[in-house]
Amino acid sequence: MAYELHYWPGIQGRGEFVRLALEEAGAEYIDVARGAAGMKEGARALMAFMDREDIAHPPFAAPCLEDGDVLIGQTSAILLYLGDRHDLAPKDPVLRIWTHQIQLTIADLVGEVHDAHHPLGGNLYYAEQKAEAARRTANFREKRIPMFLGWLEKILVRNPDGDAYLVGNALSYADLSLFQVVEGLLYAFPRQMERTLAQAPRVAALHRAVAQRPRIQAYLASDRRITFNEDGIFRHYPELDL
Repeated sequence: MAYELHYWPGIQGRGEFVRLALEEAGAEYIDVARGAAGMKEGARALMAFMDREDIAHPPFAAPCLEDGDVLIGQTSAILLYLGDRHDLAPKDPVLRIWTHQIQLTIADLVGEVHDAHHPLGGNLYYAEQKAEAARRTANFREKRIPMFLGWLEKILVRNPDGDAYLVGNALSYADLSLFQVVEGLLYAFPRQMERTLAQAPRVAALHRAVAQRPRIQAYLASDRRITFNEDGIFRHYPELDL
């Protein structure tokens, strides 16, 4: 039975972290809202699903993943579930929770990316909060991006099994998420990322290595991969990338 992924049809967003895991696993899945006739219909289908009253454990927000009778919300929880089922996480319980910890921290970074261009809230357009966004992004760009990527670099340096992967000696969903967050930051802040990745060569190398994995490479070249755009989490506003 195919997994069913419920997420907004026109953006990568947080759903992309799940898509990458499903693609790397070679798992059969249906991107439900993207199967509707047009993005408006897809969005309506997603909202109708989220509003269903027969769901015993209703998710707060998309993405959510259906696996038969199992419904999981929250990107990190979905990846924890998929990691166990598709060899994208270590079997050792200590390393398993360490992988989850890394993913949760990457989720913190993703939240900060969003708040850089929407510091006053998602109910306002970017144009309505440009001055506040410029002020917040200066700190995010100069302090927080180097701090997060520096932490990921430190993990690679200290991995007892070598610096090819974040955890152990095999690919995990955390490595896929590192790829996606670096890819997104390269789109949103190319000038800052050139400076930051120069100080994080192992992060840069892992990003390149994930992109070259056969299933990921095929996915990135396919129409299943939504392009970055200014409706998603990672947005490129030149005035914010100084």
